Amino acid sequence: MNIQTKASFKKEIFAYIRTHTFLTIALVIIGLSILSPLLITGMGSLMNAMSDIYNEFGADISGMTEMLGATASTGVESAIDSITGVGLIVMLLLLNKAAGGEQKKRSVIIPKSAGLRSFAYIFPKFIIYPLSAFVFSIAAVLLSWFVSIPLFETNDVSFSSALLAGVLSGVSLMLYICFHLTLGTATGKAGMSAAVCITVSVLLPGVLSLIGTDYMYNPFTLDVMAFFSVKAQALTEIAALDVIVSVIFALAIMGISFFIALFAQNARKIDNSGNEIDL
Repeated sequence: MNIQTKASFKKEIFAYIRTHTFLTIALVIIGLSILSPLLITGMGSLMNAMSDIYNEFGADISGMTEMLGATASTGVESAIDSITGVGLIVMLLLLNKAAGGEQKKRSVIIPKSAGLRSFAYIFPKFIIYPLSAFVFSIAAVLLSWFVSIPLFETNDVSFSSALLAGVLSGVSLMLYICFHLTLGTATGKAGMSAAVCITVSVLLPGVLSLIGTDYMYNPFTLDVMAFFSVKAQALTEIAALDVIVSVIFALAIMGISFFIALFAQNARKIDNSGNEIDL
């Protein structure tokens, strides 16, 4: 690793920590992992307390309240849904500066003019931010599992199932963050990139469902695989080969995204001919 790349890694890490982006993302993900199972049990308790009111209207909700408080998998699944949904949106928005936002403020022009190579500028971003999301996801799912054990009557989630769910959720987050970094750094429009990635993450599962696309060998349904893998018996429903191939496809797409971002940066030139300095 040359001096430029080391300096860029240091710059990205300091920017990540000193702007409190790292801390904010950590608090949001940890909060979602704890609050999701608590909300499930709280909803069950509230519905149970209001059972008399429901009975007056002829609605029997005993089965629903029992289901909400029965198994730990309900709490972990809720946490996964929140992490890959709300958590992803928060990450994409908070990483705007890293995904091209600094170009809009022209903070990259002077280093680029002084000879900063595109690889040294791009590479650290595709290591630090996706990997941190991956680690956050694993820690959050395991924490939600730990919190769910005393909250629910039956613990039907093993450590290996929770770990697998965390890994699959993490790879899913990494995929969208790499898309954000690619589109943002290539265009210099971080806000537009975040909007596109959020829209795709929200609409794509529904579109795939409508056209009848199965989750097998599909890297864009890793969050669904994570949801299914929570229960120990779910490993028989999702073949190991399907999971491995989907993860490999996701990693390959991330690699392609990096090279696209690198190509876009190499293709851009600094124009010093006018009064304004543009990338």
